[in-house]
Amino acid sequence: MEKGKMRILFALIGFVFLALFWVGDNALAGSRPNLVYIGAGSPGGLYYPTGGNIAKMVNRKYKRLGFACRVRATKGSVYNINAVLSGKLDFGLAQSGRQHHAWMGLAEWKKEGRQGDLRSVFTLYPEIVTLVAAEDSGIRSIQDLKGKRVNIGTPGSGYRLNAIDTLKTENLDYLKDVEASEEDFHTACVLLEKGQIDALFYTVGHPSKGIKELTEGRRKVRFIPVTNVASLLAEYPYQIVATIPMKFYPGAANKSDVVSFGFNATLVTSSKVPNKVVYNVTKQVFENLEEFKKLSPAYEGLTRENMVQGMSAVTHPGAAKYLQEIGLREMAFRSSAVGCDCSKSRYKCSDFNTQAQAQACYDRCKMLKKRDVHSLDSNGDGRVCTSLP
Repeated sequence: MEKGKMRILFALIGFVFLALFWVGDNALAGSRPNLVYIGAGSPGGLYYPTGGNIAKMVNRKYKRLGFACRVRATKGSVYNINAVLSGKLDFGLAQSGRQHHAWMGLAEWKKEGRQGDLRSVFTLYPEIVTLVAAEDSGIRSIQDLKGKRVNIGTPGSGYRLNAIDTLKTENLDYLKDVEASEEDFHTACVLLEKGQIDALFYTVGHPSKGIKELTEGRRKVRFIPVTNVASLLAEYPYQIVATIPMKFYPGAANKSDVVSFGFNATLVTSSKVPNKVVYNVTKQVFENLEEFKKLSPAYEGLTRENMVQGMSAVTHPGAAKYLQEIGLREMAFRSSAVGCDCSKSRYKCSDFNTQAQAQACYDRCKMLKKRDVHSLDSNGDGRVCTSLP
């Protein structure tokens, strides 16, 4: 065969090979499941493995479900909520207090206003306000922090606000009564071990890898109880009394568990995420709950019932559909009603997905304010928004 014809033949063979490769690759791509993304926190925290554990439950059934989950490391609650609302993420882990702030248009969302597209899915483990002090500092109570060097956290962080609120329970002003530093948690741990600060605040789920490393450092530390929180719990219904188990921290000076308060870690999403996706994520975690609980000691107290409590935004209809199937929908709606603002009229029936959600909000405000704050009960019979499903 002539050389020119040989070159043409090889060129044609190469073209056919590339075409087959391209078709095969795209056929494979078409067979891949859709991806949904869960925003977690930093890899060193508990949010990141929790996002991975949720994904693990879902991904075992990805062929049947038609989608798989991937986890993204993020800056935490505020970022996750904003990314979910903007569509950058499908789900995000967030502190219940931050969920409440976004839903109500408070704190970081004060300028933008209420984030009405935010939706609750379910709650997880408690995130506890944790105060750790050097044993040689003499600090045994919050009052003992007066005049001491205390890290309250970086500006804009959730645990900084928690630290300030905790100091207020004992009438301490972080600007006047303590020598406050504003470092991130890991930097604060280094400073505490070096003797450059006396105590630090951190809001975290337990067991915490970072806290455990701190208790095993060269400088002995102790957990300080936070007990005078009745006023906080009354003002912020999404907060909970919680206990830090010392079995996780044998290196600490404490011999018994330490009482504090905290929040629930919650899984949030947007009203724009399809019902089918949220339904199946909820179902896979709930139906494999005993297996899920084995993935971290932080989950050991989880039950189906407490996983629908402590939510402060309206439940996503996809999650609500599954919860109805297992008899927990009404409990979830009652829980999310704590996110209703009863201070002034701001809702109409179209702000709710179901009649039960609207009713829960109405009942809460009627109990607190003794009146129909949002004028939802048009005929005065106590049953509101009856046109909703």
